[in-house]
Amino acid sequence: MNQHFDSSTIGYYDTHSEEYIRGTVDVDMTPNYELFLSHIPQGGCILDAGCGSGRDSKAFGDQGFEIVSIDACKKMVEATTELTGKQAHLITFQELDFRDRFDGIWACGSLLHVPMSELHDVFSRLTRSLKSHGVIYASFKLGCGERNVQGRLFTDMNRERVRSVFNENDTLIELNIWESDDRRPVRCDETVFKTGG
Repeated sequence: MNQHFDSSTIGYYDTHSEEYIRGTVDVDMTPNYELFLSHIPQGGCILDAGCGSGRDSKAFGDQGFEIVSIDACKKMVEATTELTGKQAHLITFQELDFRDRFDGIWACGSLLHVPMSELHDVFSRLTRSLKSHGVIYASFKLGCGERNVQGRLFTDMNRERVRSVFNENDTLIELNIWESDDRRPVRCDETVFKTGG
């Protein structure tokens, strides 16, 4: 794993976990959920990849979906476990090793911390984790390039960069790419892809 990503970004969230959780746990993501869940069979299995406060894991679980929650930050794993009542798992994207397990992968505001040089490998791991016709939702901050903000690495994406990453993976089919205002005051580029087959 990229050492900067490991020691700096994860360290930031360990140190600022309470502030981050307070700022995200009550954000209403309903429109995003509706689009994503329209592609998931009722009761299907979802990987919350970068579960943070546990907000999304709880929302999906409350709707009857089977949830597997992962995060690279111990404090976020603890917060998700407490909020959902189900054990979350301490694991990085670079350690993912599931096969044909999930109907959907929800990566809201998490993949944006993966270095550009590692995104292809991470998306390959995510794709292998999906069942046939599974879907991936991912969001990034709108921009182009890597930057450091208060010790956190951000890999910003626009439509062209998103497509270039996904075009390296011929098992994924683009469903939708759009730009939106985040529920918090930042711009996002959001993406839904599905596996072919």
